[in-house]
Amino acid sequence: MYRQAENGEMVGYTPAEYGVRKDDGHGLVKPVNSSGGLLFLSILLTACLGGFVYGVVQVALTDQWHILGEVWWVFPACLFPFLAAWAGYLKERRAEKLRKARNLPRPVD
Repeated sequence: MYRQAENGEMVGYTPAEYGVRKDDGHGLVKPVNSSGGLLFLSILLTACLGGFVYGVVQVALTDQWHILGEVWWVFPACLFPFLAAWAGYLKERRAEKLRKARNLPRPVD
């Protein structure tokens, strides 16, 4: 993605200015790439992870540890999207602040 510099020359956005991926990814659904949308997804995934933690606590309280032996893979499967969503939000938020400080437009593809 390119932007126009002060001297009129076309220069590329730095990775810090660009933030998260802005293209459509050639998929059926356009990805969320604004900081507001990423914050919503992060909070939603945090609530889902909270439900998972609640379930693990219930398993511990009822002493039914055999259940975790059958569904252990759910923890990393829930943890990865949670971490990725917050990392994407923080990356885009930093990029927005940097673009605002440098008076740059939001890059779009």
